[in-house]
Amino acid sequence: MRNLAAVTILLATPAFAASLQLVALGDSLTAGYGLPPQEGLVPQLQAWLAAAGADVVVLNAGVSGDTTAGGLARLDWSLAGGADALMVALGGNDLLRGLPPAQSRANLDAILTDAGKRGLPVLLVGLPAPSNYGPEFKTEFDAIFPDLAAAYGTVMLPNLLAPIMDLPLQTRSARALMQADGLHPSAEGVKLVIAELGPKVLELLARVPPR
Repeated sequence: MRNLAAVTILLATPAFAASLQLVALGDSLTAGYGLPPQEGLVPQLQAWLAAAGADVVVLNAGVSGDTTAGGLARLDWSLAGGADALMVALGGNDLLRGLPPAQSRANLDAILTDAGKRGLPVLLVGLPAPSNYGPEFKTEFDAIFPDLAAAYGTVMLPNLLAPIMDLPLQTRSARALMQADGLHPSAEGVKLVIAELGPKVLELLARVPPR
């Protein structure tokens, strides 16, 4: 009985507590399109967090080609294995397809509403619209992420690819920070992305309620 009691006490201590689970809901940028398995965004984020001392498992719920509507449709399934926090990085394929910003906003709003009902803190990751859709479209789309982050009190990263896109084109090319398609970062590009994404994830994890 003494041994059983000792084991029970040890399992109840933080050292034996299960790791937090962070679900990364996203598209090809999250999925790691075009990269070796260990060089995608989620594995590199996992390694960065481990080096930072965070006891968390990042679950890759990225699906290449997914829109905000697709992310919303599979949200229940993505969270079925359990989650302590949620990262939402969707919208790039909405832009590629020229979908109405109001539609993207509604889908993301529904995802955040669902996360709120589950008590999940959220990191909302954005992407800015290109200028070729016109100023009105860009203004409407770009406002989605700060508006929703303010409304729901989420952690926000305005532009996932800013660490790459803010560099001169010649620098990006010389360092091969993007893949040949010009849409997805290379493994080296992902490293730059993680350097800014990682601290935001730590901020998110700090919001997970104590168990």
